[in-house]
Amino acid sequence: MLLSGADIIVRVLIEQGVDVVFGYPGGQILDVYDSLYRYQDEISHVLTAHEQGAAHAADGYARTTGRPGVVMATSGPGATNLVTGIATAHLDSIPLIAICGNVATNQIGTDSFQEIDITGITLPITKHNYFVGSVEDLADTMREAFKLAVSGRPGPVLIDVPKDVQEALCEYEPAPAAQREEPQAAKDVRVREAAELINSAKRPYIYFGGGILSADACDEMLQLAERIDAPLGASLMGLAALPSDHPRFLGMQGMHGHYAATKALVNADVIISLGVRFNDRATGSRSKFAKVAKVVHIDADGSELSKTVMADIGLRGDIKATLQDLLPLIGASEKPDWQAEVARLREEELSTLDEREGLVPRNVMRVLNAHLQESTPVCTDVGQHQMWVAQELDVRMPRRFVTSGGLGTMGFGLGAAIGASFGTGERTVLVTGDGGFGMDLNELATAVTYQLPIVILVMDNGVLGMVRQWQTLFFEGRHSCTTLDRRTDFVAVARAFGAEGEAVDSLEALDAALDRAFAASGPYVIDCAIGKDEFVLPMLPPGGSVDDLIVKAGD
Repeated sequence: MLLSGADIIVRVLIEQGVDVVFGYPGGQILDVYDSLYRYQDEISHVLTAHEQGAAHAADGYARTTGRPGVVMATSGPGATNLVTGIATAHLDSIPLIAICGNVATNQIGTDSFQEIDITGITLPITKHNYFVGSVEDLADTMREAFKLAVSGRPGPVLIDVPKDVQEALCEYEPAPAAQREEPQAAKDVRVREAAELINSAKRPYIYFGGGILSADACDEMLQLAERIDAPLGASLMGLAALPSDHPRFLGMQGMHGHYAATKALVNADVIISLGVRFNDRATGSRSKFAKVAKVVHIDADGSELSKTVMADIGLRGDIKATLQDLLPLIGASEKPDWQAEVARLREEELSTLDEREGLVPRNVMRVLNAHLQESTPVCTDVGQHQMWVAQELDVRMPRRFVTSGGLGTMGFGLGAAIGASFGTGERTVLVTGDGGFGMDLNELATAVTYQLPIVILVMDNGVLGMVRQWQTLFFEGRHSCTTLDRRTDFVAVARAFGAEGEAVDSLEALDAALDRAFAASGPYVIDCAIGKDEFVLPMLPPGGSVDDLIVKAGD
């Protein structure tokens, strides 16, 4: 059938199984928006308040569904407003399709109104990007983009489509939805070498990240843990993969990780790392990291092997397929001495927990946990509240913890919660801080317009808490530009946008407010006052080792 380029874009989205697109219209993508209008019975569009919010919404949709999120914007500032959202997805390996309009091909390079080289700008932060110069290439380019976004190590792909290409006519032939490339296991010889090392381990430790979710390899990982009697610890991104109460799971490790998880990793003699990057927040000083351990590293992206921590055995391959090849080579064994040591570390961790009464962060999280259903997505912005959630959240099913890990994007949370709400159809929770919420509260307009049941819990301390904590610990208490001194009334702001809201100053009031928020039909903001000098602990100082771990305020 003969279709315009704009119609081809929308038809390909539909054939790829896309049910919702997030975005913001503008002059150079109006043809696509006209097509969306005509196909609105087959595909929905969510109009956000800002293009960055749209990118984060597509990201939140992808994280909770495992399917590519799709975002659209016009040329120039519309396209550049996507950059932070694309970079956020890139650093966390999230499949995202960004479609931008651009000026007509005969105007490219002339500095015409709202022209920008968005492919050049996003080249370092996309898995790949495309400038489509001909309508004949459009459908196949889009299909290739969807396949690329979900194959191997997932990531964002950008497609830049000039206006004349959107207007041009071309024959369109429907095609099946693109499938990810066939997963390939690591080479047999490397798998055998890994099996030999793992079988020799006396104190094995499995350290996993977001790659476990991408590969759908949770079952195989747990089989390996049972077979070798190993504890498990996660990176921040890995927390979305495993229930928090799994008996072998020690929680998050690293700079603000759980005490037992961090200590057990450095005491291990073999670390089996699955889909992790060993970034600086996970390792501290790399010269001091896990000095006695041998490292087996399995990752779909070979560039991650020995990039930051030297792998004794690096296996490039799909994690699920590689573990399936590895498991038959692993002998079952019990390690009572190692389990006794892990149990001792768990006991030591209990003495590090904050047992104060009242409206302190740990108690706030415990009250929130009591209101969560198994399928409730919980999103965060970035800062102290993010780490309190990571430490205390009861994760009960995969893909229900949504946070910005690699880029650490303040202003991520509300857009991501909108995407998670559309992706799951579930009441969604956003835990944020007053600093982070100040960066994305414009998306309350979106949440109210679509009457999304989003519970927004603002942990309001009047400061930029994480940066203030660093200033207190490492800059002799010089709190430069981290005291906000703002008079923002978040409850009044919520009501001005059309949402409900209330402020709380006790655990009892918080519990009652959450009852009302979880019963509300639309977004509900709870402004929860906490102290400005609350710390996230434990804390591994930057450049330090586990010997420098701060577990109590004043250490």
